[in-house]
Amino acid sequence: MHPAFSVVFFTTATGAGYGLLALLGLLGGLGFIPADFRLGLVGMALALGLIVAGLLSSTGHLGRPRRAWRAFSQWRSSWLSREGVASVATFIPAVLFGIGWVAAAGLLAAAGAVVTVCTTGMIYASLKPVAQWHSRYTLPAYLIFAAMTGSVLANALLQGFELGSAEMLAWALLATLAGWVWKLATWRYNDRLEIPTNANTATGLAGGTVRSIEWPHTEENYLLKEMGFRIARKHSAKLRRITQTLAFIAPAVLLVIAFALPWPFAAIASVLAAVCQLAGMLVERWLFFAEAKHTVTLYYGR
Repeated sequence: MHPAFSVVFFTTATGAGYGLLALLGLLGGLGFIPADFRLGLVGMALALGLIVAGLLSSTGHLGRPRRAWRAFSQWRSSWLSREGVASVATFIPAVLFGIGWVAAAGLLAAAGAVVTVCTTGMIYASLKPVAQWHSRYTLPAYLIFAAMTGSVLANALLQGFELGSAEMLAWALLATLAGWVWKLATWRYNDRLEIPTNANTATGLAGGTVRSIEWPHTEENYLLKEMGFRIARKHSAKLRRITQTLAFIAPAVLLVIAFALPWPFAAIASVLAAVCQLAGMLVERWLFFAEAKHTVTLYYGR
């Protein structure tokens, strides 16, 4: 699949934003972090800022962005529409929590964030033509990565307000390691995946060997550009190493360093971990699209 930057940025930014929103809403609603107006305002501004930036970026991949509002009307059958409805509904309790630190609103915002991330994951997990996405790994990955990036951001935020704790650092570190393990498991599954569909099963002509004797087009068209993107194996391996280094290894090391340092050095290490991880997740999301194979490419002999 063609990895358009608008969609890559959308999934990265909204995942981190909703992860941060869910964590702050949960911790604040249950009283695990103090009811601080500045913390709530800055935290919600950061979370909602990432979400809004991601949603606005996603419209750049639409042919006619002005018609984006129509996506909300198909919530009965479309995961994309359900995502839009859930994301907007989550804004109301999130704003109330950010302004007034209303505990119930924080818990509602956390629940709404989790539901929204689930709908985003189901957009891809429900697509049967893309075997790499239509698997048991996709939906949990969206939840794990949102929890991971949200935890590292929350830790950096709390450290910045001198409210950091060993428990929050430990949670961010464990979430990062969990994300790394899940990503490795996903790559292993995809690398061993045997696509069940071929030219024979696609056409229903199972009595012989179906092959293409001539290309259906004289030049590339929209389907080939969007669904027939190919990445060289050596480039994929290199980008996987970059992903592991930036998204998982470096943040984990920086979080461990933050354990041993006093404030404000622990805060600096925590912020660097968050920035590094978000950069790595951009690469991971790019690979998520680039390594996926759509069955429509069978029509073109691929």
